[in-house]
Parts: sequence; structure tokens; C-alpha cells
Amino acid sequence: MTTKVYILILLFMVSAVSFAQVEFTAKAAKEKVALNERLKVTFEMNENGDDFSPPDFKDFRIYAGPAQSISQSWVNGVSKFSKTYTYYLEPTKKGKFTIGQAEVKIKGETYKTSPIEVEVTSAVDEPKDEDNQPIRKATEGIHLVAEISNAKPYVNEGVNVIYKLYVSPDAAISNWGFSDIPKFSNFWSHDIEIKNFDVKYGSYKGNKDYRYVVLKRTVLYPQKSGELKIEPLTLNVSVDVPTNRRDFFGRTVYESEEKTIASNSLNLEVKSLPQENRPESFNGAVGEFSIKTESSKETLEEEESLDIQVIVSGKGNLKLFQPPKLKVPRAFEAYSPESTENIQTTLSGSQGKITDTYTLIPNAKGEYHIEPISFSYFNPKTEKYETTTSNPLEITVEGGSTDSTIASAENDSAEESIRKPVTTAQQFNYIKLKTDLHAIDKSPFFRSKLFWSLLFAPIVILPIVIVLGKNRKEKSKNISRGRARQADRLVRRYLSEAKQKIGDQNAYYEALERALHNYLKAKLNIQTSEITKSRILEILQEKNLNPQTAQDFISLLEACEFARYTPPSDTGMQQDYDKAAKIIAEVDKQLKA
Repeated sequence: MTTKVYILILLFMVSAVSFAQVEFTAKAAKEKVALNERLKVTFEMNENGDDFSPPDFKDFRIYAGPAQSISQSWVNGVSKFSKTYTYYLEPTKKGKFTIGQAEVKIKGETYKTSPIEVEVTSAVDEPKDEDNQPIRKATEGIHLVAEISNAKPYVNEGVNVIYKLYVSPDAAISNWGFSDIPKFSNFWSHDIEIKNFDVKYGSYKGNKDYRYVVLKRTVLYPQKSGELKIEPLTLNVSVDVPTNRRDFFGRTVYESEEKTIASNSLNLEVKSLPQENRPESFNGAVGEFSIKTESSKETLEEEESLDIQVIVSGKGNLKLFQPPKLKVPRAFEAYSPESTENIQTTLSGSQGKITDTYTLIPNAKGEYHIEPISFSYFNPKTEKYETTTSNPLEITVEGGSTDSTIASAENDSAEESIRKPVTTAQQFNYIKLKTDLHAIDKSPFFRSKLFWSLLFAPIVILPIVIVLGKNRKEKSKNISRGRARQADRLVRRYLSEAKQKIGDQNAYYEALERALHNYLKAKLNIQTSEITKSRILEILQEKNLNPQTAQDFISLLEACEFARYTPPSDTGMQQDYDKAAKIIAEVDKQLKA
């Protein structure tokens, strides 16, 4: 009987061992982690294994690890074994990522963990890091602060954002770099270059011993009303962390550790422009402005040309609206204006002037009066619409003929004057005084002049048709070449400034973006306040533009916005320039079709 009991116990132990399963698992401490937090990832096995291979951890940076630990215990005669590899990871960008499979060999077999899904969110004001006391203590005196000049602006009213890095006397930073820069969605933005990072002394939350440096300055113009949020700016900083070691003189030894810190997020309450008492001449200008007109000549001969400039100057959203159109008498032929800008952007906003230059050619002599131009804008200081008026111009055209109909006509806009050609020819011919009668009796058709003419006409006409066909083909080629030259002139006109600034990344992409906007202003006759990517796409579709060409234009605008924050590359700038030239030429071709 005793023998049977021993046999049963032995069989039970063998079966228990045979049914024991090898477990190799991966676990993350969090499913969501902020950009400035660390993520703890553990790989655990219940049997001792060799040749452990971790994932490549792409999209993450290994802050610490692997830390290996082994645990073995006996409970009620049952053995428990655990071997763990622990990593601390730092995210490098926002998004949803997958931590791949780890591998280990146990008793000749290869085992793999399941992938781990992790979502990286925007940086938070107070990161929660686990098992990170030394680095946490070292960074308690480091703060990145975002300050805004006005949290309740109007639409298109400029506000400035300043990012300051505060460091206490107990903390030390050896290096830093931008990790995640806000995209400033729903804002027109302009970065102000900082050439020297001067260290200054100031207070942080009442503590006056802090040092600080201004890292970034940006001027923003909100493009829509309502509550808008500016995401935090994120930095990677190298922090000097104390260790438990001492040097020869007994001083604490420090090690440099990488740490991600983030600024506070900003919330704006953007007010819409009032509808009450809005002037008809208002086209989106917000700030303080004045307008004037200047003529290159006061007296000229017929068929000579003159230039008239419409100049809007002041302080405000100068890059986001068009000057009003010049109105000229019908006796002048007006050409589309050429726009130039002389604008400087500082922390107080954009200031300078926009100039539209019109070339006019008179068609009849006389005295002409060009009416003043009314220009309306919204002044955020007074919170009212204001209207200013340009000076009138008197133009004298000498020589040539006088056409009373033309001279007395009312003023038209420059565009209308282009579409209304002036004619000074006679309106009526004299009544004919001679008759052109033919005899009733007609000669036979055979061998008549008409007969011989019709007989030999094909022989004469055929060479003429051949010659005309060749001339028509040649003319078609000349037209195509003319259109190509015109497209090339258009590209050089709008992209000349950008081409000169290849090599200076910020200035280049600002000039390239401004060239694209100016092209749209001149070609589509739209206000700059309407220039949002969705509105541009809608207008181009209304013009029956090829959908792919319209999308390429929008993609180029987006590339200009994002390229300011990427590493500079002359090759990349040249590629963007060539792409812009190709797209402008293609858009111009399709709009003329």
C-alpha cells in the first residue's frame, strides 16, 4: 500500500512539472505618458533565460536601464522564480507608438513578448516620474514659463508670446534644445530672431535669486474668435545631477542627465470684431493706419505714362489685408498694380507700409481729378472703427485730341478701366452718294470671268492655304513660348525676394510664404483676411482648378510654416523654391485656361 502511495506522489510531481508553462511578459507602467515624463517598462520571465534581446525602442530614448533583478522563493514546497529587466524611457515626440517584441532563450526555445501600445501626449505642467528622485530634485529649480501680452485680443490684433527659462542657484544646466515647438494653429505667427541669449536676474514666484534667459519670442495674430489654446513649448535640457561619489577633495561628483521640461499652456479668449457700425470700406485691417496717394507726374503728354502709388502705413496686421483700389477716370488705361512691402515685426507688432503702384496711360488730353480713397480699420485701443482718407490728385494731360465723352466720364476702379477700352474713332459714317447698280441682262456663265475664276481658284488658293497653315502653326508656337515667358516673368516677379534669401531659413520661408500670398492677392482679388488654407482651397476649387494642383499649393503653404522649425538646408530651400515656381506657373496656366 505504501509503495502505491509513493508512486502516486511521484506521478503527481512529474505531471506538475510537465504542465508548468514558461511565461515571458512585457508591461508598461502607463498607457499614456506626457512628452516630459518617463515611462517604466519591465520584461519579466518565470524561468531563467539567456540571450535577452530588448526591442529597439524607436521613438523613445533610453534614460536608464536595463536594471536586472532576480527573485526566487519557496512557499509550501513550491518554487517561484522571477527574472526582470527594467528600462526607463523618454518619449521623443507626440503620437501613438508601439514598443516592439523582446526575445529570450529558455531551455533552447525562443520566447517573445507581446507588443505594447503607448500614447504620448503634450507636455504637462507637473510631470509625474516614477523612481526618479535624484533627477526630480535637481530639476525642481528649473522652470520654463510662457508669458503673453494680452489674453483677450480681438481677431487680427497682434499679441506677443515670450518663453523664459528660469534657473535657481541650486540647479545647473549645461545644454538645451527645442524638443516640441507649438504649431500655433488658428494664428498667423512670426518668430522674432534672438541673436544673443543674455542671462538676466529676476524673480520667480517671489524668489528673487533666479537667473533667466529669453529663449523664444513670437508675435501672433489670431485668425478666428473664441477660446484658443497655445500648446506648451518643450525643451530637452542637460541637468547636472549629484551622485553618491566624492572627488579627491571631498566634493560631490555630478553627472549630466537629460531631462524634458515644458512651459505652461496659454489660453486666449479672442473677441470677434463688432458688426455694429462696420464701414463698407473695411477689409480686415486691425491697428492704427494712414493712407496717402502719390503721383510720379502732375503734367504729361498723351500716350505718356505715369505711376500712382497707394500707400498704407502704420502699425497692425499689415501682412493680412490689401490696400483699397485706386479709382481713375475712364480716359486712362490702368494696369494691374505691383505690390511691395516694407514691414518690420517686433514684440510690439508689425509696423511699416504697403505700397500698390499703378501704371496709367491717358487716351485724351484734359484736366483730370482723381478722387480721394477711403480706408477703414478697427482700432483695438479705442475699440471702434475708424476711417481715414487719402489726398486727391490733379493730373493734366497735354497734346493730342480731346474727347468730351471720355473727359467727363465718372471715375472707375483700376480693374474697370482695363475692361473698358477707349475709342476716339468716328461714331457714324457719311451717307453714300453714289449708286452701285448692275445691268439686268447677264452674260452666260460658261467662259465668263466667274467661270475662269472658279476654275483656277483652287490652284491659287491651295498654296495660300499651305502657307497660312504653316504661319498658324508658327503663331501657335509663338503663343506657347509667349505664355511660357509670361509664366517665367510671373515666377521671377513673386519669388525674386525669396531666391535672394536662400541660406537664411526664417527669412527665406517668410519671403516664400509672402510671395504665395501676394500672388493670390493679385490673381484672385481676395482680401488677405480671407487667406486661410481652407478658404484658399475653396476659392481655387471655385475657379475650376485641378484638385491636385490646388492641394499642392496648400501643401506648399503648410511646408513653409513647418520648415521654419526644421534643421536648415540650402538643398531643401532650393527644392522648395523650384516647387513654388512650378506650382505658381501651373496655377497661372489653369486660371487663364
